Amino acid sequence: MPPLSILIWLPAACGALGAIVSALMGRTRAPETEADAQTGGWSIPGVLALIGSVVALGLAVGYIAEYSPGTTGLTNVTDVVWISELGIHYKLGVSGLNVFLIGLTTLLFAATTIAANIRTWPRPRLFWFFLMLAESAVLGAFLAQDLALFVAFFDLMLIPFYFLTGMWGRGTREERVKATIKLVIYTLVGSLLMLAAVIATGVLAAQQGGGHITFVLSQLQALPLSKGSQEWIFLFFAAAFLVKMPAFPLHGWMPDGYRAMPIEVLMVFSGVLSKVGAYGFLAIVLPLFPQGAAHFQTLMLIIALVSILYGSAVAFTQTDARLIAGYSSVAQLGFITLGNFALNPQGAQGALLQMVNHGLVVAPLLFIVAILSRRAGGSEDVRDMGGIAFRAPVLASIFLIVSLATLAMPGSANFVGEFLILLGVFKAKLAIAIIAFSGVVMASVYALRLFIRAMHNRVGKGVDSREMSLRDGFVLVPLVAVIVFMAIYPQLALRRSEGSTKAAVASAQAALNPSFPTSASTFP
Repeated sequence: MPPLSILIWLPAACGALGAIVSALMGRTRAPETEADAQTGGWSIPGVLALIGSVVALGLAVGYIAEYSPGTTGLTNVTDVVWISELGIHYKLGVSGLNVFLIGLTTLLFAATTIAANIRTWPRPRLFWFFLMLAESAVLGAFLAQDLALFVAFFDLMLIPFYFLTGMWGRGTREERVKATIKLVIYTLVGSLLMLAAVIATGVLAAQQGGGHITFVLSQLQALPLSKGSQEWIFLFFAAAFLVKMPAFPLHGWMPDGYRAMPIEVLMVFSGVLSKVGAYGFLAIVLPLFPQGAAHFQTLMLIIALVSILYGSAVAFTQTDARLIAGYSSVAQLGFITLGNFALNPQGAQGALLQMVNHGLVVAPLLFIVAILSRRAGGSEDVRDMGGIAFRAPVLASIFLIVSLATLAMPGSANFVGEFLILLGVFKAKLAIAIIAFSGVVMASVYALRLFIRAMHNRVGKGVDSREMSLRDGFVLVPLVAVIVFMAIYPQLALRRSEGSTKAAVASAQAALNPSFPTSASTFP
């Protein structure tokens, strides 16, 4: 396989190339009205962005096929000294923890570029450049094997979404500004805390390693910090990751952000960016700060449990379809956090599988909301929808598959993920596992409520009952096909992640139970 740098930077390069070629060939006309924007039309930046995202998807599929089940270390490693004085390396690698998240990222961005090409965007050169830069930043965060490099990509992710929301978002200028300010403040505070924790980790580890500072994950794991240092550093990382996910009570930016983002941008924001925080817990925090994770296990499980209950309760009281998806994501990410902090292999494998599953269902769910909104005169309120199931049977069937996967219907990959999570939590904290079962029931309420209100009942006032278009099918059908495939064969992900998840939780599991044998290392 080619170097990982090609996978990371190809989307951003295609975005930049599209902007340059478009500028050289002449100014692109911006849509004059909203109706004009919805008619769509392929542009040079959009076409090059689609090519870059599809090629990146092909590379990601190649890495998945190449990664053998049972592998525990990194493959396709790129390791170059970046800033020698600070011990910062440009180190990338594929592991069982990130290989399917890479595939998820490239798949959702490819689907998003198709969806975004359905309509015409004002200032298209900038739009497509920022969207592709976002893909490169997310891929970099998943592949980074140096703590400082991870922080750089983690912060880079915020920049394109700031502009994508502020410049192309929904609502009035004041509403977009409010949403972007909240997003930046919440995320920036978390990022600053994480930056302080990263610097402290490098400095404290250097004191134990002969004074040579390093941020390479494998080297830091070999230089464990004291219990007290691990505990406060853990809290700083937790704040940054919980904001990004988001989790209750650090979700204050979410409602305004979800309302303001263009639905195409929200597909990847909700489907992929939230997983960077969950991945960070599993790939960085548990291996590097196992005693801190063990010390705060109960606190994190309670935060996860409250997120499940709160997100589920608010989701089935909402009428805004976007926010139903948003609060359901809070609940689902609560399940993922439960799995991470069960601190055993079953919970960790379930959490990793559920990261992939959630991205696979929330992206098509949000795109279906956009389709239904166009048929309801632009409204995304479920009370303005309804009654088109028999007039649009293909759309209704796809929506039903996505809804059943969202509620973790037995036979779906989501069911497998939640089962493993609850099994892991059952072994760790019985009382929390029993209460968490209620979240499974509540998910069926809000998922089925959304489907029934949007597709059945009486036809909403002003609803245009028609089948989805062929262009919509190009977005939805591949995503639903992957959902069905993962339901039939979840072992594809489970077997490739088994070794890495066991290694990731081994140190934290040993901190909880000193008699637990551990010799596994997450990083080579």
